Order: sequence, then C-alpha cells, then structure tokens
Amino acid sequence: MAAKRSGAQSKRSQRIGVSLRSAQEPRSEPPLSLERIVATAVELLDAQGVDGLKMRRLADRLGSGAMSLYWHVDNKEEVFDLALDSVLEYRGPPQIVESQDWRREVIHMLEDWRASMLRHPWSASLLPRRALGPNMLSRLEMLSKTLSRAGVADADLNVTIWSLWNYVIGATVTRASFDLSDDDRAAAQQRLTRLSEHYPTIERSRLLLDNDWDGAFRKGLDFLLDGLAPR
Repeated sequence: MAAKRSGAQSKRSQRIGVSLRSAQEPRSEPPLSLERIVATAVELLDAQGVDGLKMRRLADRLGSGAMSLYWHVDNKEEVFDLALDSVLEYRGPPQIVESQDWRREVIHMLEDWRASMLRHPWSASLLPRRALGPNMLSRLEMLSKTLSRAGVADADLNVTIWSLWNYVIGATVTRASFDLSDDDRAAAQQRLTRLSEHYPTIERSRLLLDNDWDGAFRKGLDFLLDGLAPR
C-alpha cells in the first residue's frame, strides 16, 4: 500500500499556488491526512454503499477541496482499495499462541473475517473485484500457514483456501442481502406450507423460518473442516 507516490513532490510544486491559498483559509477541520481520508471513506461507504463514494462527496465530508485529496491518493480506485483493506485488518485473538488446535485458530480467523465484512456490508461485494491489500494478504498467509501446519498438503492448499474463501464470502453476502422481517418470514413459511405437496422437505425443516445465521455459519464451517482433518 503506497501512502505517497513518487511524483508527490512534483505535484506539490505544480500546485503550490493552490496550497498557499488553502493555507490562508481558516481551518475548522483537522489537517488532511491519508489516514483521515481512509477513515472518512469507510464512513461514507457504510452510510451510502459503493455507489455513494464520490470524490467530491468525500471531500465535502472532510471539509476540503476535491483537489486536496489528490495530494494523498491518485484516484477513487485507490480510495476503494485503501478503505477495503483497512476494514479487513486482523489483530488475532487476545493471546496469540501457536497451538496444536488448528481448528480453533481457523474458526477464529474465519469468524473474524465474516464479522468484519458484516460490520461493513459493502466490503463483501467489493472484495472479489479489487486487488488484495496487505491486510487481506496477511489473513490469507496466516490461514495458509495454519492449514499447512495442520497437515494440508501443498498440492491441496490452494483449493482449500478458495473453498473457505467461497464459503465466507457466500455466507456474508447472503446474510447482508437477506433482509426479511419476522412477519415476511412467517408469511413465506405459511405459503410454503400450503405448497407442501411440492416442497415437502424444506417445509418440514421450516427452512424459511430459520434465521440462526451465526449458528448456521459455524456448523457449516465445521462440516468443511471435518473434510480437512488429518487422517
């Protein structure tokens, strides 16, 4: 992640007039910085989603001119990359101890990953379309290292990582998008009951009333990890 570009000094020289004018204006906001731009971009994405992130809108939230943003970032695409990677930082459990309990470590990593994306629902749809930043790469490195230590062969490591990736992203997108009220869910189940002749199994399991998202994620993850257990 590059906080500054090699041409930053020449940019500043070319726009020195703008800088001087800005310096003379009264400041009601903290000084502009890359960290503040990224934090404000995350707030904007949380509030308005991917389509709501416009450089002019971001500048307004920061109390600065749009041109000032370009001293710190090249374009909106870089803002997306930085904002996405910032919400995917992984700090690990309170006490990071490399143990023999590889399942517990993997479950913690993946539950934390899902929780991070659910706090910022735009991230799950954005992640597959962006270059992977340092925080996401660090997550994948820790996951790969743990699985390798658990006995997953190098030849199987990539398919294992992508299988878990697909599970986490799919579960997160579904949870973030499935926005039915309790009344809607009950009405859908009643309709299913009337059609039970055609859909007997999902009617019997009361599929449309099941909203234990966290429990389903954890149990499904157990199913996946059972297939990875050393034989």
